[in-house]
Amino acid sequence: MSGQSAYRPTSALGHFVHSFEENAIAAMLGLMTLLTFTNVILRYVFNSMIIWGLEVVLILFAWMVLFGIAYGFKITAHLGVDAITNLASPRWRRILALVAAAVCIVYAALLLKGAWDYWAPFAGLEQTTGRWFPTGFDARTRDQAFFETDQVPMLGILRFLEDLINQGDAYSKMPRMVPYTMLPVASALILFRLVQATIELAQGKRDSLIVSHEAEDAVAEVQAQGGR
Repeated sequence: MSGQSAYRPTSALGHFVHSFEENAIAAMLGLMTLLTFTNVILRYVFNSMIIWGLEVVLILFAWMVLFGIAYGFKITAHLGVDAITNLASPRWRRILALVAAAVCIVYAALLLKGAWDYWAPFAGLEQTTGRWFPTGFDARTRDQAFFETDQVPMLGILRFLEDLINQGDAYSKMPRMVPYTMLPVASALILFRLVQATIELAQGKRDSLIVSHEAEDAVAEVQAQGGR
C-alpha cells in the first residue's frame, strides 16, 4: 500500500491538520505555476514581466520541499531500498527500522539547530552555542535583521516587523527573515514527524519510515481491478 493511502487521520484535529498540510502544499504548487505561467505570457506577448515573480517562485519551491519532507514522513511517502532488510526476520526488521528512525531523529535535531542558527540573526535573535547540540544562546550573534530580499515587495501587513526586529527602520523590500522562517519551522516539523513515526514503529502501527513494496501493490491493485 502506498504511503498516501496508508495514512488515515483518527481525530477531528488530525483531519484538520492533514487537510491544512495538503492544502498548503497544493497552494504553494498552484502559486508557483500561476506566477511562472503569468511571467511567460507577459514576457513573450507583452514584453514585460513581474520582476519579483522569479524570486517568489524560488521561495515557494523551497517552502514546498521543506514542508513536504515532514509531510512525507507522516504519510510514509519517502522512497527507500529495503531489499537487504527484507532478508531479515520480522523481529530484526523492526529493530533495524527503530535504529534507522533513531539515527534520523538525531539528524533532524542537528538540522533544527543549524536551521535556527542560520535564521536567528535575520530575525534579530541569537544563535545557539554548542558544536552539535544547543547549550545556550550566543549574545555575540551579529544582528542581520536589516537584510532584505532582492525584489519581493514589502507587504503592509508585515510593517510591524520594522519595530519588532529592525529598530523602527523601514523596509523597502520584504526582510529575509520572512522567507527564511520556513527553515526552523519545517525542521521542527520534520523532527516532530520523525518522533511520531518512531513511536508508531515501536507500537507496531507501521513497519518502516519508507514506502514498502509500492510497485508490487500497484500491480496487485491493477490486477484486482481487471478481475472485476
